[in-house]
Amino acid sequence: MSNRTLTDKAEAILARNHWVFDLDGTLTLPVHDFSVIRQALGVPDGIDILGYLASLPGPEAQPLHDKLTAIETELLERIAPAPGTVQLIEALQRRGSRIGILTRNTRDIAVRALDSLGLGGYFPEECILGRDDALPKPDPEGLFQLCAMWGTIPAEMVMVGDYVFDLQTGRNAGVATIHVDRTRRFLWPELTDIGVSTPEELLQMLPA
Repeated sequence: MSNRTLTDKAEAILARNHWVFDLDGTLTLPVHDFSVIRQALGVPDGIDILGYLASLPGPEAQPLHDKLTAIETELLERIAPAPGTVQLIEALQRRGSRIGILTRNTRDIAVRALDSLGLGGYFPEECILGRDDALPKPDPEGLFQLCAMWGTIPAEMVMVGDYVFDLQTGRNAGVATIHVDRTRRFLWPELTDIGVSTPEELLQMLPA
């Protein structure tokens, strides 16, 4: 899609200067097999992993949280940037945009992942929010925290992600949403303002 085919609404969204990104499957190539993770943790099929762990008593939940962190740490060895990721983040920084991460991983794992992707210097650590820093997506708390940190309003922010939770988080906060979907099926159009297949495509759509 070229800039000439963008709607006025899309152009206005892309011109915003406060961007929040999901990490896994958005800035990275997908490496998580959530069905395998559920099986390893004993989470029933189709049930949200973090929601299930939150429903358990503390003494029962903590070993599973530790196991989940260990699985996520092991997956760090396999991550790679999605096409255009580094160039997109560089372009946003050059134009003076504020950028943050909102992930359902821990902040520590997110920081290590960004370092592995070559993006460690682009995201201030206080702008990287994990599951222990805000209620997990789709709760909008993390977006509101970043909004307050940056001294802006939701109508000036963009949420970029590859899964329904990311898009719901944006909608729940009144923040514009960009869905990254390599299949281009875009399964949640009612939650999506702009759809792209990769960060590279999104980069090509940014105003010059």
